[in-house]
Amino acid sequence: MKDNRDSIDFANSDIKKLFKSYFFPTLLGMLFSMAFIFTDGIFVGHGIGPQGLAAINLVGPIMMLISGTGMMLGMGASVVGAIHMSKNNLKAARINVTQAFIAGTTISLLLGVIFYCFPRPVLTLLGAKGALYEPAYEYYIWFLPTCLLMMIESIGLFVIRLDGSPRYAMLSNMIPAIVNIVLDYVFIFPCHWGLMGASLATDIGGLTGLLMVAYYMLCRPKQLHLYRLKRTRKSLLLTLRNVGYMVRMGASGLVGEVAVAVMMLTGNLMFKHYLGDNGVAAYSVACYLFPLVYMVYNAVAQSAQPIISFNHGAKAPERIHQTMRFSITISVTLGLFFTLLFIFFAPQIVHIFIEDGLTSGTLASKGLPYYGTGFIFMAINICMVGYYQSVERASLAVVITVLRGIVLLILAFVVMPMFLGERGLWLAIPVAEMLTTVAVVFIQSRLKSSHNG
Repeated sequence: MKDNRDSIDFANSDIKKLFKSYFFPTLLGMLFSMAFIFTDGIFVGHGIGPQGLAAINLVGPIMMLISGTGMMLGMGASVVGAIHMSKNNLKAARINVTQAFIAGTTISLLLGVIFYCFPRPVLTLLGAKGALYEPAYEYYIWFLPTCLLMMIESIGLFVIRLDGSPRYAMLSNMIPAIVNIVLDYVFIFPCHWGLMGASLATDIGGLTGLLMVAYYMLCRPKQLHLYRLKRTRKSLLLTLRNVGYMVRMGASGLVGEVAVAVMMLTGNLMFKHYLGDNGVAAYSVACYLFPLVYMVYNAVAQSAQPIISFNHGAKAPERIHQTMRFSITISVTLGLFFTLLFIFFAPQIVHIFIEDGLTSGTLASKGLPYYGTGFIFMAINICMVGYYQSVERASLAVVITVLRGIVLLILAFVVMPMFLGERGLWLAIPVAEMLTTVAVVFIQSRLKSSHNG
């Protein structure tokens, strides 16, 4: 079998070539994950109906919480590990990676127990009431095994990229996504297993990703192999301290996913309030599309992260600035593309998920052009969050993430419909992103002023 590990030199390689060596495999892997989300929406929308889309959308915040915790630990381990590697301290990097996997496994098991023991309170909190409760419960109860799988896989992808194997990380995204897509079709259509089938396909795809990560870490690591930790009180305290620092460094990753969950939950409640169940189904189309855009921007941020973190540890500011300029240019270009796509092809996009003639489809076709106007601002915000994480300014990354995904978003969802009605619902997220970009510009100007002073 061909060796998928790549020769990576963070300190000396040309920045554009280095960034591309990470970006294209990362993007391609995420595109396959996006393809799964996209086809899952198609299969559920046409095989089960708008109610199935709405039910999955209601359970979606749980997925955001789980993957966000994995991103937090993975990003934190990658930032800290890259800094140790820049100082040739491989032992410390290996210890941090091992501690991240242990913490992720422990947290995912605890979350799984809580979600299994208290399904009704959790689903009620997520807004699953009335006719939507039973389909939401059906998806929820079969989906929960993915808790453990998603979190460990997410940590592993960060570690594998840092270890200089972005192509293997790409395959660890692609192959589970393909498994998901095939099983999604088989379980929903030939087997007629409904939402249970959709969740089982996700479980099996997640298991595939976990096995690929485990195989790499146990059999194919380049430098960052797992390290046997001592079973002493001192070792436990050291692990807790290191995990705490990784959590701080990667906190915006979790907050970002929580923000997506808040966006879904707040949007569900507000669309339900103003437009009823058809509004929730229409908004579910936007929620299916949002991760696709979000993943592309994350591909940019995650490709830049190990380069920036390594050169931050090596005290090479010019290489950091080059990486940032390149990543922002790519992000803004992609943001413009997505905006134009949503403005000019909204009915065609909606038709992929919802059949013609349904009220929910009409609402979504009218709303998506407004919804798409925030993608350029979102591109800048996510890029800057990734930068602040990578240079150990975790508090700024968290502040920006909380602004764009929680504070300003909730405020916009409450205020905008009061003045603009239905259009205000769709414009809430773009307005929150735009105001966050203004805050980012202000923060950067203050940082430059203090540095120059």
